[in-house]
Amino acid sequence: MRSDNVTKGAERAPNRSLFYALGYTQSDLEKPLIAVVSAHSDIVPGHMNLDKLAEAVKAGIEAAGGTPFMVPAIGVCDGIAMGHVGMKYSLASRELICDSVETMFMAHQFDGMVLLPNCDKIVPGMVMAAVRMNVPAVVCSGGPMLAGTYSGAEVSLSKMFEAVGAYKAGLIDNAKLEECTQNCCPSCGSCSGMYTANSMNCLCEAIGIALPGNGTVPAVYSRRLQLGRMSGAAIMEMVRRDIKARNIINERSIRNALTCDMALGCSTNTVLHLLAIAHEAGIDLDLKVFNEISAGTPNLCHLAPAGPTHMPDLYNAGGIAAVESELAKKNLLDLDCMTVTGHTVGENIRNAVNRNHKAIRPIEDPYSQTGGLQILWGNLAPNGCIVKRSAVAPEMQSHTGPARVFDSEEDAISAIYAGKIVPGDVVVIRYEGPKGGPGMREMLNPTSALAGMGLDKTVALITDGRFSGASRGASIGHVSPEAASGGPIGLVREGDRIAIDIPNASVTLLVDNAELAARKAAYVQPEPKITSGWLSRYARMVSSADEGAVLH
Repeated sequence: MRSDNVTKGAERAPNRSLFYALGYTQSDLEKPLIAVVSAHSDIVPGHMNLDKLAEAVKAGIEAAGGTPFMVPAIGVCDGIAMGHVGMKYSLASRELICDSVETMFMAHQFDGMVLLPNCDKIVPGMVMAAVRMNVPAVVCSGGPMLAGTYSGAEVSLSKMFEAVGAYKAGLIDNAKLEECTQNCCPSCGSCSGMYTANSMNCLCEAIGIALPGNGTVPAVYSRRLQLGRMSGAAIMEMVRRDIKARNIINERSIRNALTCDMALGCSTNTVLHLLAIAHEAGIDLDLKVFNEISAGTPNLCHLAPAGPTHMPDLYNAGGIAAVESELAKKNLLDLDCMTVTGHTVGENIRNAVNRNHKAIRPIEDPYSQTGGLQILWGNLAPNGCIVKRSAVAPEMQSHTGPARVFDSEEDAISAIYAGKIVPGDVVVIRYEGPKGGPGMREMLNPTSALAGMGLDKTVALITDGRFSGASRGASIGHVSPEAASGGPIGLVREGDRIAIDIPNASVTLLVDNAELAARKAAYVQPEPKITSGWLSRYARMVSSADEGAVLH
């Protein structure tokens, strides 16, 4: 075992002495040493319960014959970081998390690890570390939040951001805004819609690195603690059988995850994270594969913000296993892929039942015959961009309008709040990409403001930044190359017409090539927005969004 490097032999007596200083016994050190990597903190609602979950995981490890050690990981709350400089740190923190998990694991020579994330960048960061090191690993997330209530309806965080837009437009008063503020997020857990956190936790289950239920068992249910105990037992079986992360996460299982992604209508951020996970696993994953799978995968779920259902509804309908069972009816999954249960996907879903056809449409009656995400290409995005088409109104699937150009999120949101954006406009927000931001901020405030003002069915938004899974409407992100790398989005001028055609996967700047060439010749690159601290280093090293915004 790897832990022999710190526990066995006379040469390792100094190492053992430090384990004894921790209170461990000689018999403890004769068992496999398992890291319980917890992102618990008091600042992230999705992580506030991870201390309890960690104890359940540790109990499961001990009962199965291992010795657990809790080690820490950081985590940013995207909702609290939204709309200010803090959001620049969110995506970039994914790489810090990956590096820190690798550091703690390799420095202390653990034999396996159970990963306890819950929110947006923590989940992929931890999974990236597992496949980078190729060690036994199980993901056990903290679980989704319960849905809140507002004006007699179930809601989640996306409604809160939209309420701000409605307030700015004079559609609701301060009392209604405060009602939403007090009631939209009623419990611990990852916010209750199909936002990035829940998307990635569901996809961990679909890809096989987490036990069934990981994506959907609510955070406040005791079933979540049971899942922790079972995850502790599962890692011990993986260590005994020498099943490593890359035995689970490979080209076949990534295609399974992509298929579930399209059926669920997940966050556009899953594109960035699956690309990054594939990169760490040594798998060549091209954006064209996303459209290939989307074209053949029916969209079965419309969770918030695409529709009125929330994560507890998906759980009660049968969870990810029920979604997979629908997909299996049309042979859309590789059922022979191994999972951390020790069984294949097919074995895991053998008894799965879709118990609520409102939460999970039968595959014979989907919301659409194509998946929730679509990659677009064109002269505005030669290397691609992304839209969550399942959250786009039918009348905005094709749209042409004048560009309203802003060089930062702050400038755009000021114009939106001031009523300067009108039906038909195409809002362009640039210099918010991985390099230009730096950090590729989420544009949830602008998209929510447009939705709250009732403009989401008449105004499009295009950015080299990205979107929260809580965004809806014709929100097109990840434009590559980004403006800070000389991409054409940096050449757009106020009033230029932009044509969006989501069904035909295109986004076109309606300016002739000669004019674009003249603009490029006269183009002057702006100075970097941040020139100190580790974000400056990140900006120098980060790749384009179409490559997953990984570090080179």
